[in-house]
Amino acid sequence: MNLNITGHHVDVTDAIRNYTTEKLDRVVRHFDNVTSVSVILSVDKLNQKAEATVHVRGKDIHVESIDADLYAAIDTLIDKLDRQVQKYKQKSTDHHHDSHKFEIPEH
Repeated sequence: MNLNITGHHVDVTDAIRNYTTEKLDRVVRHFDNVTSVSVILSVDKLNQKAEATVHVRGKDIHVESIDADLYAAIDTLIDKLDRQVQKYKQKSTDHHHDSHKFEIPEH
């Protein structure tokens, strides 16, 4: 997996980088088909914004979160991202089972 963490008007310290990487491991653990993740951390006056784009096979998932605290914004971002990835994973696995649902059993 390719991980890119950048900051706009924010110095991305080792602590922030490690915290974000640890949290992203939870998402990647659920879904193995993640090819790359791009995280942008930014500050706009009193709002801390975290946004991420996850590239999976066939789709890009984009999520953003705004909070007064950067760590809280990252936590919310990861929760949203986890839900979106699980939703995508469920959707992609449902398509494989649809062909078997409508088979008529022979008597």
